[in-house]
Amino acid sequence: MRVLVTGAAGMLGRKLTRRLLERGRLRGERIDAVDLVDLVPAPVESELCDVHVADLSRSGEAEALVSVGPDVVFHLAAVVSAEAEADFDKGMGVNVDGTRQLFDAIRLAPGVPRVVYASSIAVFGAPFPDPIPDDFHPTPLTSYGTQKLIGEALLADYSRRGFLDGVGIRFPTVSVRPGKPNAAASSFFSGIIREPLNGQEAKLPVSRDVRHPHASPRAAVGFMLHAAELDTSRLGGRPNLTMPGVSVTVGEQIEALGRVAGPDAAALIIEAPDPTVAEIVAGWPPRFDTARATTLGFTADDTYEDIIRAYIADDLP
Repeated sequence: MRVLVTGAAGMLGRKLTRRLLERGRLRGERIDAVDLVDLVPAPVESELCDVHVADLSRSGEAEALVSVGPDVVFHLAAVVSAEAEADFDKGMGVNVDGTRQLFDAIRLAPGVPRVVYASSIAVFGAPFPDPIPDDFHPTPLTSYGTQKLIGEALLADYSRRGFLDGVGIRFPTVSVRPGKPNAAASSFFSGIIREPLNGQEAKLPVSRDVRHPHASPRAAVGFMLHAAELDTSRLGGRPNLTMPGVSVTVGEQIEALGRVAGPDAAALIIEAPDPTVAEIVAGWPPRFDTARATTLGFTADDTYEDIIRAYIADDLP
């Protein structure tokens, strides 16, 4: 079993790699090799791992990576939301051109690997029903959401044609993310928990009544592994799935922080309205009915307190 992970130097890529190495098996087979691809070297030391520095949007680079014959491909490489909005060409280059180059390299190579595509609930745009059903039409209101929807459409068509065996997973916002804030508009969702837990002030750029679905990094890695092993005949030609999550308001996040870490931690959150972030987040979905994914065996965290405790257990310095 050979596994290819793009975006492997990112937070989810690193956690996914660690879990793969711990498990040692995927789809009932022993993992013999893991190819880790990103614009910078993935920080991993294992004799099973080959680290590659590559830009998938450049001609020929995806072909070289796919030529080793991966059985499973986890495609996580992406420019995140606010960055894709600020730099249109970069977002299109990475999120659309890079995905197309990868899928075409797979199409032209021998074999039909399982491809797990990391999408986003940003493919949906307001106005929304509450909750948003599985058959709600995606109409993204951001460049990032549009780019991810293009990837979903390519995944579905390449799967239909038998070029690859795809599963697209629409992540809710992944929190609490360890490390420094990134360029995603959703970064504050993690920051208002992570920074206070580390004894630091955190800025809150949106109203406390903003509602949004969340999944811990631990749950997000579980989604990807389950997608890799799913019987895709059960998807009925619809390979893109909205993942379950915990839907809470920002105020409820802060209340959960107070229950887990005490009122002093919650008091470190400072109101700092940011109209740009608020406008982006206002177009994001607040809550989903994810019965389809749940029926297929995808599971998430039970409460936001569980998400905070997962961060404390897995990532708090």
